Formats: sequence, structure tokens, C-alpha cells
Amino acid sequence: MAETNETRYRVGGMDCAACASKIDAAVRRVAGVADVSVSVVAGTMTVRHDGSSDLKAIEKKVTGLGYSVSPFAGSGAPTQNHGSDDHHGHDHAGHDHGDHNHDHDHAEKEIEGLHGHDHGPTTGPWWQSRKGRLTIVSGAALIAAYAVGHLVPAIGSYAFIVAMLVGLVPIARRAIMAALSGTPFSIEMLMTIAAVGAVIINAGEEAATVVFLFLVGELLEGVAAGKARESIQSLTTLVPKNALLEDNGQTREVPAESLAVGAIIMVRPGDRISADGVIISGESAIDEAPVTGESTPVRKGVDALVFAGTVNGDAVLRVRVTAAAADNTIARVIKLVEEAQESKAPTERFIDRFSRYYTPGVVVVAALVAVVPPLFLSGAWDEWIYKGLAILLIGCPCALVISTPAAIAASLSAGARRGLLMKGGAVLESLGKVTMVAFDKTGTLTEGKPQVTDIVSFGLSEAQVLSRAAVLEQGSSHPLALAILNRAKADGVPVPPAFELEALPGKGVTGKVGGETLDLLSPSATRERGALDGDQDARITALNDEGKSVSVLLVNGAAAGLLAMRDEPREDAEAGLSVLKSAGVKTMMLTGDNKRTAAAVAGMLGIDWRGEMMPEDKQKVVGELKRQGFIVAKVGDGINDAPALAAADIGIAMGGGTDVALETADAAVLHGRVGDVARMIALSQRTMRNILENITIALGLKAVFLVTTIAGITGLWPAILADTGATVLVTINALRLLRIRG
Repeated sequence: MAETNETRYRVGGMDCAACASKIDAAVRRVAGVADVSVSVVAGTMTVRHDGSSDLKAIEKKVTGLGYSVSPFAGSGAPTQNHGSDDHHGHDHAGHDHGDHNHDHDHAEKEIEGLHGHDHGPTTGPWWQSRKGRLTIVSGAALIAAYAVGHLVPAIGSYAFIVAMLVGLVPIARRAIMAALSGTPFSIEMLMTIAAVGAVIINAGEEAATVVFLFLVGELLEGVAAGKARESIQSLTTLVPKNALLEDNGQTREVPAESLAVGAIIMVRPGDRISADGVIISGESAIDEAPVTGESTPVRKGVDALVFAGTVNGDAVLRVRVTAAAADNTIARVIKLVEEAQESKAPTERFIDRFSRYYTPGVVVVAALVAVVPPLFLSGAWDEWIYKGLAILLIGCPCALVISTPAAIAASLSAGARRGLLMKGGAVLESLGKVTMVAFDKTGTLTEGKPQVTDIVSFGLSEAQVLSRAAVLEQGSSHPLALAILNRAKADGVPVPPAFELEALPGKGVTGKVGGETLDLLSPSATRERGALDGDQDARITALNDEGKSVSVLLVNGAAAGLLAMRDEPREDAEAGLSVLKSAGVKTMMLTGDNKRTAAAVAGMLGIDWRGEMMPEDKQKVVGELKRQGFIVAKVGDGINDAPALAAADIGIAMGGGTDVALETADAAVLHGRVGDVARMIALSQRTMRNILENITIALGLKAVFLVTTIAGITGLWPAILADTGATVLVTINALRLLRIRG
């Protein structure tokens, strides 16, 4: 299979989608380039090319168009040419984090690449940017021209031409470069034709003013685009710069980027955790709101996973680092969102295609308006050429082309800040159309670990039954044993040491404590011993019918109590499902568990179900639902659900930032809340409404000014304001999506 390289760049100074299309057209013409993907809002460009491509030529093309460009650190690694799926990998750029000799330097560069130093107006005050300075100089030249015009009227027209040229020369240069690179109908070209045409018909004053207004509009577009870009890049400020590293019994402060996998760090109460890791000592409430949006702190102890950027609450923790800085949850989320912004939604692709015909069409209409009335209807040439030039400016497609990507980028960013990851505009667009959500049970609708739900005693107290059962389960890692030990710890019952502990394969466990012989057995093993009476057996059957697993405690051979356990539904499962139902989305549970357990959990949650299903059975059910006309989202843990996730229209992985959750499916719910699936669908629907509003604003304003220009009510100044004003309005409307509800 042919090998291709993928190189990612940070591009500075892009403010609208017309910028992206110019860059795309120019870079595609470089020899050896197979594909180009440009995101305005992320400020990035990904180029797939063979080894023969001249990367310097690619950079020169972009700088020639008036943008700054710098490759991401570590970019340019080979991938297989089918590797478009590779785009979702958190290590797709060829980083080898195993080489810790250069880890610090590498991580630092990667973080800088991710949240990089854009050279547009968004990195510092607007007046320090190149566009800002040009706008100020152009404005000063315009004021000087007005002054000269009043003081020396004879040379006033020439003063305005000079003022116009101050702003127009850089614009015209970019127009020529774009035309040579395959984009003849750029906004810069339309602007240049309109300004030169205005001078020819003795409207030099208006030409100079229009050029200045155009530069102001571009500057506003840049600031608005920068706001969208900042929304996701601001996540990087969550990760502290420094960490307390344990080294030979001492702690010392080191840069967080230098932490290697396996390092031990100390996190004090109130500190932000500086790396993804596993707690090795201590227990504390962790505020995960910055990463997952979870409003309530989560209690975590030994062996629990913690994420970079979350806040330690009330106790000192020691954490073993599990991911380098460039690979932690926040870095991966940012990378996924930036890559998602580069993958276009169907609506966006349609508008891109539409604008390719729309702009030349506008040029033709403008030419007809300028020429037809004077030639055939005895119109005045100056008047109709002026109107034609105004139509050229009205026709710029900037607002229309940015309408979709601005809304999608804002939604992807807003979702990421709440732990809702969607891999691209197509996924975001499709989510709003979902009519059926099929959930896995274990770990998705339920907690994924059994809990003791009932303690039934025969002669002893409940605490005595629990204590004796916990004695026998000490040291076991079986899920049911852990459920009993966790309940004993929570209830504070004593667990004395046991002697002569022995596992009975397939039956249970036996041992001796304080002169008593204790057995914890399955109901069938207890029946074999004849240790159950009719009432006790009926009690076990009733608990089994509720989907619970039962263990029987025997003391000196006689039944002393029952412990019933079940994997309980998540706290928010019922509420999350009811939100989906109220939104008109049907739900179903698909589980490999036995039908009795499945029916019990489904009954508690009020959901349709199918039980005793193998992974391939789940895949078949998803296929059946699609054939019935449903748009199906499958929600699961991303491992045993992989076939069904792939078969669904949208695969949603549940999980706390694991590689599988981030990479297997089309979308991921980082916090694992059932209600987040409904939030994701609602966010998609809001986004599609926002896109419709944006398209209406963009085309509506153009239609109004087209009519008023032909009617002679408005001229060149309102025309350029209509264009830049529409672009700014559309971007501001899209940024409303950053304020995610709930």
C-alpha cells in the first residue's frame, strides 16, 4: 500500500472560510499533495502528501497569500494511505512518547503546537497585529485625505487615491497571489476591481472609504474568529505549569510537561492535578467540573483514575503518572476537537460547493447590471457601473461560507468543555436526527459493579451476617466479593481475620473464625447440603426474580443469612432516559446478561430490552432497527460493543477518558452520564437551528442590499458594510452556542 505523510500546520491570520478555500486551492496545486484540510476556527491545516512534496513550497504558497504558517511539532510522520481513520488517534502525528530522553522538550513543543501562537489578531491586542496596523494606517491616510481635500480642494481627489492605495496595495497583492494559486474570484479580487472601478468613475473618496471599511470588517472577523478559537484553547490553562515530583524520598517542583509515565507526583489539597494518573495513596474529593462538567466533586481513593486539570479537594494524594503531557486527557480532547473542526459536515460541504458557483455568478450579475442598462435602456454609464461595483461587494460569500463552520466549531468546543466529544461536523449534524438510542447495560445504564442490595438474616443480626461474609471474602478480587467488602467497609462492621480459608471451585468459600465454621455458598451448593428450608428457598427465588445474585451464609452448617447483590442503575439513568423519551427519541437496552436480570433492570428504568445477547447479536439488532427506518445511536463501553457501535448510524462510547472511549466511536461521553446522551442530541439540534439562522442572516442581508443598490438607495459604503456586517453577525450568533445549557 502506498505510503503517505501527514503534516499539520498552525496557520495565523485566517478570519473567514474564504481564507480557508484560498489556502486549500493553493496548496492542492503543489506537486505530491494528495489532500488538504483547513479549519478556520481551529487555525490549522492538515496536508496529506507523498515523500516528494516540497514542504517549503507549501509554506511559501500560504505566506504568499498573506498568512503566517508553522508546522506542528513532530508533524509529518508517515501513515498508510487509508489512514483517514487515523485522524482520531491521539498519537497520529508520529510522536513516540517512549523516548523520554526528549520527552520534556517534545511535550512542550506539542503543547505549544496544540494551543499555538497564531499570528493573526487573536494572540495579543488587535492593534499589534499586521492587519490591525494596516487598518490604523489606512484610517490615518483617509483622515489626512479629508484634511487635504478641505485645505487644497484642487488635489483632494489625488489625496483620496493615495489613501485608497495605502490599504488597497496589500489587498491587491493577496488577490493576485490567490488568482495565481487557483482562486480568481476571491473577496480581495472583488474588492480590488470595485476600488479601481470607483476611481475610474471619479468616486475616489468612496473608494478610499470602502477600502478602509473592508479592512475594519476583516479585523472584526479576525477578532470574532479568535473568540471561537480561544474557547477550546482555554482548556490548556487548566493544566498547571508545575508539579511536585517524588524523587528518592524527596519532593521537588518540576515543569508538568517534563513528567514521564510512571513518575510519582504529590498533589496537595486545593491544587490542580498536573497529569493523568492513578492514585497510589490517599483519598479525596476531586472536582472534575473543569474537564467533565460534573458539578459535584467525586470521592476517589487508591487505584482510581484522575485527570490533568481536575482539582484535589481535602487530602494529600500520591499519583502515578499514566500519560505524558502531550497525551493527557485535555491535550487529547483539544486535538480531537481541532481535528473534528477540520472534517466538514454535509451542510458545510454543500455550502462550499454552492459558493464556488455563487461568487462567479455574482460577478456575472454585477457585469450585467453595469453594462445592460447603458447599452440597451439609455442608462447613464457612471450610475450603472457604480451600481455594478456595489453588487460586486455585496456578493462576497464570506458570511455564507462561515455560517456553518463557525456554528459547528462553537458546538464542538462547548461540548468538549462538558465532556461531550463529537468527532467532526458530520457526527454533530447526524446526532440531531437520531430517533432510537440502543444502550448497553453493564457500565452504561448501570454502575458496572455489583452492590449488596439486601441482607436477610436467620437468627443473627444483619451486621453479624455481613461481618461473617466479609471475613470469608478477604483478599478476593471477585466482583461479588468486592461488593460484600465494600458494604462492610461502608457500614463499619468488624472483619476479624479468618483461618483455614479455602475456595470451593464453582461453589463458594469456607473458613473458621472464633470457633465457628463459616461457609459462603451459591444457592445450588447450599441445596446440595440440604441446608435450606422451604421459606428460605422461596426467599432466594424471589430475590433471583428481581435480577439479583444471592450468596448463602452457613454458620456451623446451618443457614444464617442471605446476601443479595445486583449491578444497580446509575443515579441519573432513569432521568436521562426520560429526557430522551420526552424529546421523542425511543430507547432500548441490549445486554449479554441473563433475561431475569435484564428484565429487572429494564423494569426499574422503564425501557425496552433484549437479553442474553452476544456482540454479534447486538450488531444484528442495530441492523434490524435501521431497516425499520430508525436513525440509531448505539451507546456502549467501546470494547465488547465494538461491532454494534460500528453498525449504528452514530456510535457513542461511555467512559472516563479512556483510549477506547475516545477512539472507538463517533462520539464519546467522557463522564459516563446517561443524561449526556440527551444533551449531545439537544446540542446537535440547537446547532442546526443556529446554522439555519446564520444562512438566513447571510443571504437575507445580501438580498435586501441587492434590491436597494439596484433601486439607487444604497451605494458602495453600505455594500461593504452589508458584507462585513453579515460576517460579524453570523460569527457572533454562532458563538452563542458556547453557552451550553444544563
